[in-house]
This record gives sequence, structure tokens and C-alpha cells, in this order.
Amino acid sequence: MTDWFRSLEPLDPIEMTGLWRGAGIPSGHPLDGVLENLRWFGKRFHPDMRADALLFQWLPGRLVAIDPRIVPVGLAIRFAPLGRTSLARSLFSHLQKAFRAQGTTAALEVRAFEQVASAAMIYDKQPIVDHFRRVNDDTLAGMMCVRDDERRFFFKLTKIDAQA
Repeated sequence: MTDWFRSLEPLDPIEMTGLWRGAGIPSGHPLDGVLENLRWFGKRFHPDMRADALLFQWLPGRLVAIDPRIVPVGLAIRFAPLGRTSLARSLFSHLQKAFRAQGTTAALEVRAFEQVASAAMIYDKQPIVDHFRRVNDDTLAGMMCVRDDERRFFFKLTKIDAQA
């Protein structure tokens, strides 16, 4: 999967402004299927190069930006099988309001992955960098890298609109 990601075209962060629907790309990572089970919607990138890193579907037509620092990423990965259960989905839906972000939670910048500079999203309070490459005009590939973890979580983002 990493070879496929490497083969894609880099992009500039300014090209990402707007709302994007996310979907995991199964790759054998422990988090495969967890975000979808919790009703992950995607990401929103603002013109000031700030981002809502984790948007979830709260009610039909209503998105909630969640603060990623609520659950340490290492703990989320360790207990990923629980995150794919109906119990986790139900509990998370009840806790979304309490987990709501009080502003943006990540920054966009150009960062190199294996000597190729492209858009990246750096989480404010987590040791996570999401690297992005272009699949086509309306689809991006994302690769989540967690510090000190060699495993990569892959996802795609599909453009919803041009406004943030």
C-alpha cells in the first residue's frame, strides 16, 4: 500500500480547502474499520491552513468536529477491536457532544515523506501526521503516520464542496 501511495502526485495544501468525505482503505492496520463504525465523516480544511481533523456524522446533516486529544492514539490503536463493535458506536454517539472540539485541531503545511514534499496535516495535540497525495481532481489519498509506529493507516478523501 505504501508503494501505491508513493506513486501518487504530490499536492499543495491550498488545494485542499473545503469539506472532504473520508473512507478507510483496508490495509491490515489495527484501525481498519474503526472510524467507519463510529460514523466518521471526513475532514474540513480551512483557508487559513487550519483543519478539523476528525469530523463525525452526529445527526443527519449535522457534523461534529471531535477533539483528537480526548483519546490517546496509542490507546485507540491498542483497543481498536473494541472500536469496531456496536457498543463502541452507541457509546461514541452519546459522547460526541462532550468530545466536541473548541476550534480547529490541526494545521496544514508542506512536509516531505521519503524526500517528496506534499501536503500534510499535523495534529496539534497528538503525535500524528497525515500525508496526502492526489488520486485525481476530486480524490486524495491519505496516510496516517503515528510517531514511533511503523504501521500506516490509509484512507481516501473525496471532495464535497469548494467552501470551508
